[in-house]
Amino acid sequence: MTIQEIQEEIVDEFSMFDDWMQRYEYMIELGKSLPLIEEKYKTDTNIIKGCQSKVWVHAEMNDDKVNFTADSDAIITKGIIAILIRAFSGQHPKDIIDADTSFIDEIGLKEHLSPTRANGLVSMIKQLKMYAIAYQTQLN
Repeated sequence: MTIQEIQEEIVDEFSMFDDWMQRYEYMIELGKSLPLIEEKYKTDTNIIKGCQSKVWVHAEMNDDKVNFTADSDAIITKGIIAILIRAFSGQHPKDIIDADTSFIDEIGLKEHLSPTRANGLVSMIKQLKMYAIAYQTQLN
């Protein structure tokens, strides 16, 4: 599936819920299904700066595709990074770099987060794209 298709699927899933309490519960469930980062990668270098909670992300390249694993010490944040990893993991670096992230606005996520969590969300997106840029540079 393309990033766009995955994002549309996420938007559809979130539209099934009537209120934000249900959406938060769904995000928590998504966080539980997150491909967890190995303990050895839970280092300061893998912490996303700008997040109120601790969020670790590890990326590696397999068959010209970037695969992400992550973890967080906060359940909502874990759900947020799970959504982003679902959209971007297993994709080509260039596709990640070029990806539009307006699906975040479509599901209404940013407006339902505290300002510090919203900043953390932006930092997570930026970090995933930075990994993709690093891998794209290696491919060129």
